[in-house]
Amino acid sequence: MSVTASEPIRVVLADDQEMVRRGLQVLLDRAPDITVVGEAGHGREAVALARELVPDVVLMDIRMPFCDGVEATALIRAEPVCDPVRVIMLTTFDSDDNLFSALAVGAAGFLTKDIEPGELRQALRTVAAGQALLSPAVTMRVIRRATAGRAPDVPAQRTVDQLTQREREVLAQVALGRTNDEIAEELVVSPASARTYVHRLLTKLGARDRVALVVLAYRAGVV
Repeated sequence: MSVTASEPIRVVLADDQEMVRRGLQVLLDRAPDITVVGEAGHGREAVALARELVPDVVLMDIRMPFCDGVEATALIRAEPVCDPVRVIMLTTFDSDDNLFSALAVGAAGFLTKDIEPGELRQALRTVAAGQALLSPAVTMRVIRRATAGRAPDVPAQRTVDQLTQREREVLAQVALGRTNDEIAEELVVSPASARTYVHRLLTKLGARDRVALVVLAYRAGVV
């Protein structure tokens, strides 16, 4: 789902600490193109609000009572009515083991709670526009750490086996967090060709976004 300039980005805040929600609302209220439409104090409430309000983005704390952020994200992503809803995970630390699980069930990315206000607002705009949030780069560190030492996942390997050599090279570049322009430069192809390859990967692998490609690549042992 893409948000036009005339429509404010509708956000639900999900965090069990009221002070955190208050702080986030103050930061977001300063942006004329972002509006907070609901607040949830636990995971079940976040799911209920996502169903009821169908916001553009849910800012989801990863550690909450009555259904944590990972489970809540999985439930939201499984709801057909919530298909337009994007979820950004919020965490105090970038080393939370559950973050990889959150990305795997459909989160668009994650942010640490010490993010700068301007970066937070830009992250919401990025995700509301339908793009995956692969920045800040700590996302990649979490995925690498979560998969370190694991044997490659056989179903994921079989899925990737259908790719051509060039497609595998592009997938590896995506998994390293490279932009389309950076992929084009690294593989010596045009930016248009890089975009085409990434789009082809999304379609061929049935991936919803670049985050899903990254998760699949690490599971399959591509990088």
